[in-house]
Amino acid sequence: MQKISKHFGTAILNLDDVEKIAIIGNNRYEWCVSYLAVTTSGKIIVPLDKALTDKEIIKLIKRSGAQAVIYDEKYQNAVSNCNLQYNICMDELIQDGVIRYKHLLGQGYDLLKRQYNEYDKVEIDNNKMSVILFTSGTTDEPKGVMLSQANLCAQYGALENYVKLYETDTLLSFLPIHHTFESTITFLYGSYSGATIAFCDGLKYIAQNLKDYKVTVFVAVPLVLETMYKKIQKGIEESGKKELINKMKIISKILLKLHIDVRKKLFKPVLKQFDEYLRVVLYGAATMDKNTILGYNELGIELIQGYGLTESSPVISAETDKRKRPGSVGLALNNLTVKIKDPDEDGIGEILAKGPSIMLGYYENEEATKKAIDEEGFLHTGDYGYIDKDGFIFITGRKSDIIVLRNGKNVYPQEIELLIQKLPYVEETIVYARNKTATDTTLCAKIVYDKEKIVQKFGKQKEYESFVWNDIKQINEDLPTYKHIKEITITDEPLEKTTTHKVKRFIEMKKIEEIDS
Repeated sequence: MQKISKHFGTAILNLDDVEKIAIIGNNRYEWCVSYLAVTTSGKIIVPLDKALTDKEIIKLIKRSGAQAVIYDEKYQNAVSNCNLQYNICMDELIQDGVIRYKHLLGQGYDLLKRQYNEYDKVEIDNNKMSVILFTSGTTDEPKGVMLSQANLCAQYGALENYVKLYETDTLLSFLPIHHTFESTITFLYGSYSGATIAFCDGLKYIAQNLKDYKVTVFVAVPLVLETMYKKIQKGIEESGKKELINKMKIISKILLKLHIDVRKKLFKPVLKQFDEYLRVVLYGAATMDKNTILGYNELGIELIQGYGLTESSPVISAETDKRKRPGSVGLALNNLTVKIKDPDEDGIGEILAKGPSIMLGYYENEEATKKAIDEEGFLHTGDYGYIDKDGFIFITGRKSDIIVLRNGKNVYPQEIELLIQKLPYVEETIVYARNKTATDTTLCAKIVYDKEKIVQKFGKQKEYESFVWNDIKQINEDLPTYKHIKEITITDEPLEKTTTHKVKRFIEMKKIEEIDS
């Protein structure tokens, strides 16, 4: 890839008046080559979300100030309305005003043959902006996060002490590659480690691709892992061997205490979703149920969780293969200082982080930058949590999501959402507050159910709300009164989500407000 990147970078340097280049498309080899070519040429890369509408693509390209764009053919309509100097298509699109990726690559090869060596003369300023990443859109207006090459390289050096990748590893790239989690961990850290990167054929092909490519490291988000775990559990129940599997788990735990690990061999028939070569699953971007984490571990699948934000390049904390605490998001990276701002009586407060991987700021938004990074250089993550006595960080919820009741009590909706999502027929849920009067705040839940599973649980019914409500009452019994869900809405329509499967709460809340008004 290094050689091809040099060819493409040489061609880019031969383009007139180009400082920033946007890129949008599926996870593919050409995307990776383009990213490396642009950043090693001293230019600025602007990765864009492939799920954006044409209108949003045009808006963000204009906001970034890009003079060129590299793209998949399917985005031709949006790109043609941006009036850029150079439109570079990764596919074989023959159209006026379009430069084909392969043609540009060939130009770079010819220039190098003619001793055009501008690429070798490029001096990279490690501390200057090299990447603009627009935030994922869980808030109304995406902000352009400015990262330097020093920011990104600080990640790789630290991650080696937490999650080691090897030249013999193969990673499966299926999360959107524009996103900092996939880009930094799978693509950049994978390449840095000399690992092989295989591109997934699509969400429904994950299990097959894990086997086809003999994947050893799988980078995922909780929603995908939870869905796969539910399939494993369903398979166990349908096989009629649940009691036998539970006995095998007990035997496996005893053997583990004697440093004998037979889990993968013992549970091979159960782990149809995974391949025997898989050695570790890395996940982040959202919280995951503790019982699911423990369940995977019992079956021999090692899960390592990380936590971070686009603004921190992205990893702030991570578990290691030896230091884990289910429910936590691991330990702060060794080149970062992490602390809790204004902790309450339970030690909960906003998580702050400072170190070499913290962003330069928000592109052309000094006001937002000052709000995010204080005078001491600490990034205010907007996440609330606490740090235990051993240094493990626990997330309790987003600052913006916290529900403050009339009596002053704080409710973290994610805590209750995890309990609701344990119900076998629940696909996803969102917990929110509705103020009925000046003195009364009601906690509500919007619940998305799986049609097939709810029929299995309650039989074929016209209305399921009363049945679901009985299950919610049982959940309430284990919670303090102020955390009780008082109203529910059930639906089979999925919640609005980002491309990394985070629920767009602000959009869901707008929908709820429109119904209530």
